[in-house]
Amino acid sequence: MKTPVDLADSSTTKSQRNKKGEKEKSINSAAKSPQKLIPQEMGKLKPPGKMTTKQLYPATGKTVVVVESVTKAKVIQGYLGDMFEVLPSYGHVRDLAARSGSVRPDDDFSMVWEVPSAAWTHLKSIKVALSGAENLILASDPDREGEAIAWHIIEMLQQQDALRKDIYVARVVFHEITEASIKSALQAPREIDQNLVHAYLARRALDYLIGFNISPLLWRKLPSCQSAGRVQSAALALVCDREMEIDRFKPQEYWTIDIELNKKEPDSSVNAISLPAHLTHFDSKKLDQFSISSHTEAKDIEQQINSEAFKVINSKRNKMRKNPPTPYITSTLQQDAANKLHFSATYTMKLAQKLYEGVQLSDGKSTGLITYTRTDGLHISDEAVEGVRSLVIERYGHNFASATLRKFFKKVKNAQEAHEAIRPTDVQRFPSLLRGILDEDSLKLYTLIWCRTVACQMEPATIEQIQLDIGNAGESIVFRSACSRVQFLGYQAVFQDMEAGAVKYKENEGINRDEAFALLDSLKVGSPVHLGEVELKQHHTQPPPRYSEASLVKKLEELGIGRPSTYASTIKVLQDRNYLTVKSRVLHPEFRGRMVSAFLCHHFSEVTDYSFTADMETELDNVSAGLTEWKGLLRDYWTRFSGYCERTSNVTIHQVEKMMEKKFGDFLFTTLPDQSRTCPSCNEGTLIFKVSRFGAGYFIGCDTHPKCKYIAKTLYGNEEEDDNTPKNNRVEEPKLLGLSPGSNEKVLLKTGPYGSYVQLGEDRKGYSPKRASIAHIKDVNSVTVEVALELMRYPVTLGNHPKDGLPVILKIARSGYIVKHRRTMASLTKNQEPNKLTLEDALELLSGKNTRKIGRPKGKSKVEEKGEAIEAM
Repeated sequence: MKTPVDLADSSTTKSQRNKKGEKEKSINSAAKSPQKLIPQEMGKLKPPGKMTTKQLYPATGKTVVVVESVTKAKVIQGYLGDMFEVLPSYGHVRDLAARSGSVRPDDDFSMVWEVPSAAWTHLKSIKVALSGAENLILASDPDREGEAIAWHIIEMLQQQDALRKDIYVARVVFHEITEASIKSALQAPREIDQNLVHAYLARRALDYLIGFNISPLLWRKLPSCQSAGRVQSAALALVCDREMEIDRFKPQEYWTIDIELNKKEPDSSVNAISLPAHLTHFDSKKLDQFSISSHTEAKDIEQQINSEAFKVINSKRNKMRKNPPTPYITSTLQQDAANKLHFSATYTMKLAQKLYEGVQLSDGKSTGLITYTRTDGLHISDEAVEGVRSLVIERYGHNFASATLRKFFKKVKNAQEAHEAIRPTDVQRFPSLLRGILDEDSLKLYTLIWCRTVACQMEPATIEQIQLDIGNAGESIVFRSACSRVQFLGYQAVFQDMEAGAVKYKENEGINRDEAFALLDSLKVGSPVHLGEVELKQHHTQPPPRYSEASLVKKLEELGIGRPSTYASTIKVLQDRNYLTVKSRVLHPEFRGRMVSAFLCHHFSEVTDYSFTADMETELDNVSAGLTEWKGLLRDYWTRFSGYCERTSNVTIHQVEKMMEKKFGDFLFTTLPDQSRTCPSCNEGTLIFKVSRFGAGYFIGCDTHPKCKYIAKTLYGNEEEDDNTPKNNRVEEPKLLGLSPGSNEKVLLKTGPYGSYVQLGEDRKGYSPKRASIAHIKDVNSVTVEVALELMRYPVTLGNHPKDGLPVILKIARSGYIVKHRRTMASLTKNQEPNKLTLEDALELLSGKNTRKIGRPKGKSKVEEKGEAIEAM
């Protein structure tokens, strides 16, 4: 294997010099100012001491172990004793600088890193601990990110000259936080896996190049929208494509006919169980979903059914084996927790991480309760399987344990299977033993994992099924009734165990299955059957369902998009950027998200293409396996991607507006009265989709702007944020409040992108009518012509300030009436009437505590600002 020196050489750039020819400042000098984010260029580094693969437990000298979290550090410290000092790195100690140019394609994809201020403290703690130490063990998580954290720590310690030549450096991974697992891992150290680090670098560079090149284009073409990222863009496209399917869906009517049947005579006084049956054949033809398309047809069939006598014409029995579920991987745990516990993916991973890192038990010892949480491997160690089988035999009996050891393999695309499935570290640690130790939600998640792990090594459940066909004499009308019952519980026994109490669900209500099964079983071919009520049911085909978090994770996994560790963060990023909202556990795309997805699909098809995103994961896996050179992968992608960026930069705002209008025309214009797009204000222009030139949002307005400033509908991406919030989703024509007594001009109440306002006179070329905002008035309908005219008096000058002679102005803001002098403003108090306010009152307000400053307009000097103020007088 290559040493970390080779690793650094293969992934870093040559030392850079500044314009004066001086070398960049060292890390040591940067560390003196820990409050700043200091960009770090990857340079040629010194050897990190001696790499070792010798056993590190028991320790022969002082050993420093670096893990990611405080919790994990405390638990592991308790296992290892005084010869070991376990410190947390608090995740990454270095990341790509969050600014343009941090990845440089023209310089062989060199990267510029920065160290957050908090990370200097953690690095200093590690550096101090290494004084007098014999070994440094890097024990971050066992995945690409964990490998990268270990690599970053080595590079940073080298730059600080903290690694002496006599220090042994090793990499170990812990798949579970238990004493036996920790000590076993320390006896099998290894070197840093350069291929995993290269895969990490390729992914970071790829995501950075996409984000920092698409985002500026989005900001210019679609103001207030950000790039969603490589994986997030594909996930957003899935949700938005589904919404488009729903928009285009046309429901179709169909009818079904159900009956109740029983064995007793109609006039019998003895109660009997009624069983449902549904019509499958009529007029000797098998019915499909749309065979009965109207109520009239259904009524005709009902009449014929009521005139017939029925008997059993066929009976069929069979047995079905239902296999136990596979153990949990990251995606299936998120799906089950969402479906059964109603947990979000982010919350599930937070709880799972806590269970993995460890808790303090009732005996005072701390231990991890489950194995590593970010995995797509289904296999379980032989030792753990034997433990599960022993528990099954002891608790449920020999016939419940699987005949052989069950082994599972992943079938979805791009499975890495590097780690075990998620399981309890000790299956004998029953959920009931953790009550009072774990919080309620953590206990539910642990119980879910415990049940699933035990079930996966049990026998299948045996289900017995019976199916009867009931027909008339000529068998031209046939009904079918079916029922099933559990003959052998098999793995289902664990879910009925008292230990599963935290995640048990209500049994299905309704008829007793055993009694219903016995009734069907008692009916033989030729037995007469008496019909009860005939029920006609109207149905309409339903559009495809929107994604829930669980179903979206499942779809991403099926397509091979993303990795186990990315699913929760992917959904969270989309929510944080207001591209998706969750309502009743269902993902709804906001219009802002739909616009971003449409823009990316139109101009950056590769970014949102499902197969491309999945294939990129395959390529990154190939880098991890050493099959693909990471910079070659980046060069190949950048060549194509930069072409997309160049072409898109030449797209005009008008072209974007037209594309959105074509894509979302039904959504944008269906609320217009009479489906007409003629501007109701000027009766000349056409209503079109517009991007606000102030970057404040999007609206439907007149295409003759600025001649006609009519706004029909505003769109800010959160128009459906609250079901109780009034939505401006219909065209509102200007409301005539009355006429101005002085000029006989119309006084209009109008709605614009910033809310409602009043206006004196109509819009016409070369004329700027007087306007006033009424955003501070809650009930817009209460505004009268008198109120409107009073509001349009403002702003008014109360007088000049005694200190500088500049005007003191009374005006209306969104919050109400304010007084303003230069860049200082203050709001009127509740008991102050604006029409009675004097200059003295205003000066008192401006000298009080409740004043605020207005920022000086960009590019204007104090002299220019003062000149404008004097001119305004």
